[in-house]
Amino acid sequence: MTARLPDAALDTTQALEHVSHAWDTDIVARLTDYVAIPAKSPMFDSAWDANGLLETVVRNTAQWVELQKVAGLSVEIIRLPGRTPVLFFEVAATRSAALATTQTVLMYGHLDKQPEFSGWRKDLGPWTPKYEGGKLYGRGSADDGYAAYAAIAAIQALKSQGVGHPRIVGLIETCEESGSYDLMPYIDALRPRLGEVGLVVCLDSGAGNYDQLWLTNSLRGMVSGVLKVEILTEGVHSGDASGLVPSSFRIMRQVLDRLEDSTSGRLLPASFHCEVPSERLAQAQATADILGDEIYKRFPWAHYDCGGSTQFALPTTTDPLQALINRTWNPTLSVTGVEGMPELSNAGNVLRPYTAFKLSLRLPPLVEAAPAVAQLKALLEDNAPYQARVTFEKAAGATGWNAPTTAPWLESALDAASKAHFGASCGFIGQGGTIPLMNMLSLGFPKAQMMVCGVLGPKSNAHGPNEFLHVPYAKKLTAAVAQVIASLP
Repeated sequence: MTARLPDAALDTTQALEHVSHAWDTDIVARLTDYVAIPAKSPMFDSAWDANGLLETVVRNTAQWVELQKVAGLSVEIIRLPGRTPVLFFEVAATRSAALATTQTVLMYGHLDKQPEFSGWRKDLGPWTPKYEGGKLYGRGSADDGYAAYAAIAAIQALKSQGVGHPRIVGLIETCEESGSYDLMPYIDALRPRLGEVGLVVCLDSGAGNYDQLWLTNSLRGMVSGVLKVEILTEGVHSGDASGLVPSSFRIMRQVLDRLEDSTSGRLLPASFHCEVPSERLAQAQATADILGDEIYKRFPWAHYDCGGSTQFALPTTTDPLQALINRTWNPTLSVTGVEGMPELSNAGNVLRPYTAFKLSLRLPPLVEAAPAVAQLKALLEDNAPYQARVTFEKAAGATGWNAPTTAPWLESALDAASKAHFGASCGFIGQGGTIPLMNMLSLGFPKAQMMVCGVLGPKSNAHGPNEFLHVPYAKKLTAAVAQVIASLP
């Protein structure tokens, strides 16, 4: 049995020094090794089981955790048949009897990665890590390989000062970038071991800047799938057939016009929209006041020379508040992949037999994904122009998340941690991406408080080229997490 420690307050300066040492002497090197492994999520590697790369990163992380010799910690890799592996760790509570609590802290992250994408800087690459100017470049460094290492470092910071802490468990999955479809079976299997979850620390989100701690207060949901328009069985001479055979691309445009106003980008079905809660509007206004035009300037806008001056592509809005609402509470459509089109260098005068688009539809936090998937499929497939074959396949969805009301103790702890390590108050920001786990956990543990945070700040570019982990911010975030855990009543 783990001995109960005397109650002690956390020295925040020592905590930051402790985690900074761990990052500098060990964690950056471990993450450098991790970046070099192309452990792509199952959606992007159908042979993931045979390739064994997800298994490798989970095993490497588990071995590192074991080497830390954290008092009271046990770690194991859990494998359900046919599903991606999960790393699970458990740390016994050490609080004195006077402050003992039955509540558990659940720490979450993931180790699977997005695919390579193009456009990396010449001296960088997705699987060629480079540490430069406090930034670790490479796929997965910030999304989300660091999470397991930061979680253990935060626990070590508490142990190093003899600060009593509640029971802590960790759940590190390998299916998040595919929608976490393997996660619920693991949660069901582990439910007796998870205990009474009082606080979830999710380390897979973003930051509005690198100057303060940021708490994510909402996440959009997502529907994705492949929309395919087929009009011919094989390509034909465009001069011979055009004007008689309708272009599959033109039909694709017509079909998408049912979904989106191409002029404004507004999604047309009313059911894909929801009202923004007044609390979120107030928090968005406060965040807009902090970040200002950096909300949209942070993106790599295209630019070109226009008569001796530089002209930049423009955002949909330059109003900071509206910009925040657009990227966190409005539904939007993105085409993330195309099939049926040859490379430009190989594009002859051929009317192509089909066009296929990979669609990614972001849903507001309060819109349920399952009915949206069904409605989207019917909207796109029914009454196809020219009786073309139109299909929306591989359709999947994940419901977004709106944070529960923040308990006074957590709000106080977050602000204290932000001031201690950043010298500024905690900020609250919605994220346009999706973390399927959060909705699952809110349903499974409705009384739990949620600390959803992460290192994906300006220009960190998760999923895109030149993704990086901002190590100085990660150090402070790690120390802040330790402080919040110690504050759990």
